Amino acid sequence: MASSLEQWMKEFNEASRLSEEISVMLSERGSLPPSGPETQRQLTAMRRKITILRTRLENLESLLSKLPSLQPIKDKELHKRQEMLSNLKSKANQMASTLNMSNFGNRENLLGDGKKPVDVATMVAGLDNQGIVGLQRQVMREQDQGLEQLEETVLSTKHIALAVNEELDLHTRLIDDLDQQVDVTDSRLRRVQKRLAILNKRTKGGCSCKCLLLSVIAIVVLIVVVWSLIKYL
Repeated sequence: MASSLEQWMKEFNEASRLSEEISVMLSERGSLPPSGPETQRQLTAMRRKITILRTRLENLESLLSKLPSLQPIKDKELHKRQEMLSNLKSKANQMASTLNMSNFGNRENLLGDGKKPVDVATMVAGLDNQGIVGLQRQVMREQDQGLEQLEETVLSTKHIALAVNEELDLHTRLIDDLDQQVDVTDSRLRRVQKRLAILNKRTKGGCSCKCLLLSVIAIVVLIVVVWSLIKYL
C-alpha cells in the first residue's frame, strides 16, 4: 500500500500534468479567432480545468498539513513540498488571471457585506441637478460592477459544478470497472472451486479402487498360504 508521501507526490504529479495541459491550451489560444463557438468551447474547457486544478491544489494543501501526523517527515522535505505546492499555486493563479478568473466568491461577496444602506436624502443634500445626475451615474456604475462580480461568481460556481460532475463521472467509471473486475474474479473462483470438487471426487474414487485391489491381493495371498500349509501338513 502506498504511503502518504507517495500518495501526495502522485497527486501532485497529476496536478502538474493538468497545469501543463492548461498551459498548452493557453498557448494555442492565440491561433483561435477572437470569438466564435470554437473559441467559447476552448475558453470553457480551460476554465473548467483551472477549477479542477484549484480543487486538487486545495486537497494537496490539506493533505500536506496532515502529513507530519500521519508519518515521520523531515522539516527539509516538508518545506520542499510546501515550496513545490506554492509554485504550482502561483502558476495556477497566473493562468486564472489570464482568463479573468478571480478567486472563488464567498457568501459576503455574493450577497453583500452587510453594511447599512446610505440614506439617499443625505447623499443628495446640497447637490444640484447636475450633481444628482452624476451621483446617479456613479451608482449605476457601481451596480454594473456588482452585476459583473455576480456574473463572475455565477460562472465560477458553474465551473466548480462542472468540475465536480467530471470528478463524479470519473469515480463512477472507476467503481463500475471495479465491480466488473470483482464479478470476473468471482466467476473464476467458482470455476476453480468446481474443478477442485471434481478432483477431490476423483481422488476419493481412486483411493477406493486401490484399497479394493489391495484387499483382493491380500485375500489371494492368504488363500495361497493356507493352501500351502494344508498341502504340506
